[in-house]
Amino acid sequence: MHPVLRTVLQRLGLGIITLLAVSVIIFSSLEFLPGGYAENVLGQGATPETVATFKHELGLDRPATVRYFEWVGNALQGDFGSSYSGLSGTMKRDVATTIAPRLYNTFFLATMAACIAVPLSLLLGAMAALYRNSWFDRIVNSVTLTTIALPEFFIAYVLMFVLAIKFRWFSPLSTVSVDTPFFEHVVRAALPALTMTLVIVAHMMRMTRAAIINLLASPYIEMAQLKGVSKSRVILGHALPNAWAPIATVIAFNLAYLIVGVVVVEVVFVYPGIGQMMVDAVSSRDMPVVQACALIFAATYILLNLLADIVSIVTNPRLLHPK
Repeated sequence: MHPVLRTVLQRLGLGIITLLAVSVIIFSSLEFLPGGYAENVLGQGATPETVATFKHELGLDRPATVRYFEWVGNALQGDFGSSYSGLSGTMKRDVATTIAPRLYNTFFLATMAACIAVPLSLLLGAMAALYRNSWFDRIVNSVTLTTIALPEFFIAYVLMFVLAIKFRWFSPLSTVSVDTPFFEHVVRAALPALTMTLVIVAHMMRMTRAAIINLLASPYIEMAQLKGVSKSRVILGHALPNAWAPIATVIAFNLAYLIVGVVVVEVVFVYPGIGQMMVDAVSSRDMPVVQACALIFAATYILLNLLADIVSIVTNPRLLHPK
C-alpha cells in the first residue's frame, strides 16, 4: 500500500475513534444535567404518572447504554430523533428537518467569511514577509494583534454601531429565512461574516508570514536570491508553495472555528444559524436538538482537522517518515 494512502487511512480511523469518544461525552454530559426533558416539555403541572408515561413513550426509562447505541445508530442514518419542546400536547417535530435550514445558514455564513478571509490572509501574510520590518509589516501586525486580543462580541458590537447604526450601510440584525433571496441573504450576513473575518484573518496572516520567513533562510531560497530572482517571485514562487503544510493546518483550524465558534456571533446578530439554535435549545432543555447540534459541531471540527492533517502530509512527504 502506498505510504500516503496508508497514512490517510490511519488518520481516518483515528478520526472515527475520536468522534465516537466525543459522542459518548456528549450523550453522558447531557444525561447528568439537572432537571428532566419530560418535566420541561410537560410543564410543572404534570403529574408523576403523566411524566412516567411520557418517558416510557420516548424510551427515556430504558438504560442509558441502550439509548446511546440507538442514538448513534440512528444518527449515522441521519435520524437525530424527535423534539417536543415548544410544542403543545404530544406534537413532535423531526430534529433533522428542523436543523437542516439552520445548518445551511451557518455554512452560508462560514463560506462567506472563508471566501474573504483565506485569500486576504494569504495576501497580507505574503506581503508582510516580503516587506518584513517595514511600516506595512508593523501596521499589519499591530492591527492583527489588536483583533486577536479583542473578544468576538466586542468586535461585533463595534461593527454594528459603526456600520449599521452610524452609517446605516447594513442592517443591525441579520434575520433571514428560507425565502430570503440569495443576494439579500449576502447583504444581511455581511456584518457577522465581517466580524468572523476580522477574528480569523489575524491567525492565518501571522502563520503565513511566519512560515514564509522561516523558509527564507533555506539554501534553495538563498540560491534563488543569488541568481537575481526578485523578492516577490522568491516568496510567491519558491517559499509559499513549500509553506503550505503549516498554512493549511492553521487554515483548517480557523475554518473549523467558523463552524464551531460561530455561536457568539450568531447570538449577537440574531442570525438564524445552528449556533443560535443550540443556545435556544439549551435554554428550553431540548436535549435531542442539543445532542444533534453538538455532534454536528464535533464531526465538522474533526473532519476539518483530518483534512488539514492529510494536506500537510501530502504537501510535505517528510512527515510520512518522522525518523
